This record gives sequence, C-alpha cells and structure tokens, in this order.
Amino acid sequence: MGWLLWLGGALLLAVLEIFTLDLLFIMLAAGAAAGAIGAAAGLPLVWQIVLAAAVALLMLFALRPFLLRHLRTRVDLVETNVAAMVGKLGTVLQPTDGSGGRVKIGGEVWSARTEDGVVLAADDQVRVSRIDGATAVVAKIAAPSAPSAPSAQSAPSTTEDAERP
Repeated sequence: MGWLLWLGGALLLAVLEIFTLDLLFIMLAAGAAAGAIGAAAGLPLVWQIVLAAAVALLMLFALRPFLLRHLRTRVDLVETNVAAMVGKLGTVLQPTDGSGGRVKIGGEVWSARTEDGVVLAADDQVRVSRIDGATAVVAKIAAPSAPSAPSAQSAPSTTEDAERP
C-alpha cells in the first residue's frame, strides 16, 4: 500500500515538471518512483527513503547537467517575416526618396524610402537595410560594371592580320 503513496508523489512531481520545464521535479519524481519500487519489493520505510533520496540525488547531479547542456544548445534561428527582408535585393518601381516611393522585393511591392534622402529612379537596384513599420528602408547598390571592349592590341586591325596564322 505504501508504494501507492510513492507513486502518487512521483506523478505529482511529474505534473509540476510540466509547468516548470527545468528538469528538477522530474528528477525528484524518478527518486519517488524508486521509492515506490522499494516499497513494492518490501523494503522498510527507512530504506525506501534512502533509496528515493539516493536516486533523486544521482539524477540531479549526474544526469540533469548533461541533459540541460544538450537541451539548451541552440541552432541558428531562421529569420522569418519582416526580419527576413533585411539584406534582400529589390527593384525601384516608382521614384523613391527620403519621404517615400515603391519597390519590388522578392515578388512583393513595398512602400519604401531611402535613409539619406537620395533619390532613386525607377529600375534602380536596391538592398533593404531595415524595415520601419510597413516601409522598407533601402539603399542603392552599385550596378555591375559593363564588360570592357577588347583593346586595340588584342583585336586584329586589318583583315590581313586576321588571316595570318
């Protein structure tokens, strides 16, 4: 009959763990479960308490730090929603300056403005520096330079030069 009390205590501690999630009460519940096993095996009350305390302390000092270390390791967070827009490239749809404009970012049209008041023309390429409310704050990115024309030294100057091996 004593094992039912131990088991009830273990269940109560397990329910407390659900609300705290710090792996303290579940370790104590494991000790109470060990006490229930001792009671079911016919151990005297003193040995049930010693068994419960020994298992609880072993769980608290041996297993809990290991579990906490592995449960609390974090993975890099994947930015979503507005935070994911920062750094994306876009195209200016309407002239944009420090007071407003429109840009297309990732297939969506956003109201936009520039941070420093620079006026951006339509079709300029921009990068989102931050989101301010529902407005994308953008900055112009340098357009890729056009490939240079071949130099006069590398191109044949006459048809005779082109025909020579």
